[in-house]
Amino acid sequence: MNNRTPIIELRGAPHLRKAPSVDQIMRNVVYALLPICGFAVYQFGLSALALILATTLACICTEHLFCRLSDKPTTIGDFSAVITGLLLALTLPPGFPLWMAVVAGFVAIALTKVMFGGIGFNVFNPALVGRAFVQAAFPVAITTWTPAFAPGRFTEFIPSTLTLPFVVPKSVAGWVERIAVDGYTGATPLALQKFGDGNLEHVTTQNADLFFGMTAGSAGETSALLILVCGAYLAVRRMMDWHIPAAMLLGAFVTSGGFYLVDAGAYPTPLFTLLSGGLMLGALFMASDMVASPTTPRGVWIYGILIGFLTVIIRLFGGLPEGVMYAILFGNAASPLIGAFTQPRVYGTGRKKATKP
Repeated sequence: MNNRTPIIELRGAPHLRKAPSVDQIMRNVVYALLPICGFAVYQFGLSALALILATTLACICTEHLFCRLSDKPTTIGDFSAVITGLLLALTLPPGFPLWMAVVAGFVAIALTKVMFGGIGFNVFNPALVGRAFVQAAFPVAITTWTPAFAPGRFTEFIPSTLTLPFVVPKSVAGWVERIAVDGYTGATPLALQKFGDGNLEHVTTQNADLFFGMTAGSAGETSALLILVCGAYLAVRRMMDWHIPAAMLLGAFVTSGGFYLVDAGAYPTPLFTLLSGGLMLGALFMASDMVASPTTPRGVWIYGILIGFLTVIIRLFGGLPEGVMYAILFGNAASPLIGAFTQPRVYGTGRKKATKP
């Protein structure tokens, strides 16, 4: 017989837990991004580290500068500028010239955040706007890729990293030849799928490498596994709406699956679509931007599925191998409209009817 007396704990009101502050949410996003940044440095060496520092410092300094110019208290302590800098670096090639990275950081904060009124008012994801600007301004540099796990990556920079401002970046071809990386093609799996010889078998069978991060690509977009784990951290702590990345991945999977069923020889597998490029990073850390995404239950699903659909369409039929950036920016632009049309009906009220003139 159990002689222990049950313990009843009584507490007074209120019983609601305090919601996390903006600073707490932003700080946890930084924590979630740090393992991805660490893997980028491990994979690409000193150049990746310098790239991350350059974009992050550029974003912080730009935000602080505009706060001072407008006689407002500095807002760099809320970590939002740090997140923009980290995400921006993770979307750029590891050998991207540092001066161009600084330009991207300045544009990301000045044009997307400051001009719209600061944190909470930006219509578009700042990191993606910064990347879109440098993609238009420096198309060659942003499509120049370097091999992963190159020998000597911790003792020397990729030649293009330290290019002086307004000077043509140094070619990495001689550097790749000198370090003797066997089998390196100078392109990412997405680029090979888009502009290759038409044989998709040797490209789409790299799913294991794409999952674990063993291929060339942007600094932080190569390991789908690590991105999923870091995104799950935010979802478990309820600091990210998991419905948005789930909807985006579902939209991309269904769309690519439909094309694959029509012609398996011309289109990549749905799994390759999910694991390649910046889809995972975009879904978990960019499309889920709390400011630039809808908040209604139906709206987040429409928003995510739309971005996933557009990503596949741009990849397959656009002029670029990747479509995540433009798809998310389009989704950001459509977000207010999606939110307006998916507002839930107030309980006990009917739908509005058109009034006669």
